[in-house]
Amino acid sequence: MTRCYPTDAAIERIGQGLIDRSLPKPEWTHAAHFAATLWLLRHRPEMGLPERLPGLIRAYNEATGVANTDTGGYHETITQASIRAARALLGRYPAGRPLHEVHDDLMASRLGDKGWLLDYWSPERILSVEARRTWVGPDLKALPF
Repeated sequence: MTRCYPTDAAIERIGQGLIDRSLPKPEWTHAAHFAATLWLLRHRPEMGLPERLPGLIRAYNEATGVANTDTGGYHETITQASIRAARALLGRYPAGRPLHEVHDDLMASRLGDKGWLLDYWSPERILSVEARRTWVGPDLKALPF
């Protein structure tokens, strides 16, 4: 198994880097999105992630020169689906399980493939302006979480 982040400290660095907008843009990958989400779910549960993560990502994008538009930057449906997926996976583990191990398991699952959303949304629906701006439910099959 390939490890994206070898320690919980490495995952914390991603989460903190999102919050304070210090994470170098090349490090904001698919794996990093899930690492930050897992870390925030576990270590900042009071944050209310479904409501707060959108603003964090938008601010991070702007700080790294990425415009949040109808065709790029922040995507509401992807973010909300990813929070649901990460929360469901995290809930399967005891609270003491190292977060980097949880992340390894997530990345080894279907969720580790950026195309996982296409199991639930047609390309036309997930890539629509509406899905980028607001939550749009899946049109192929219901999410399992």
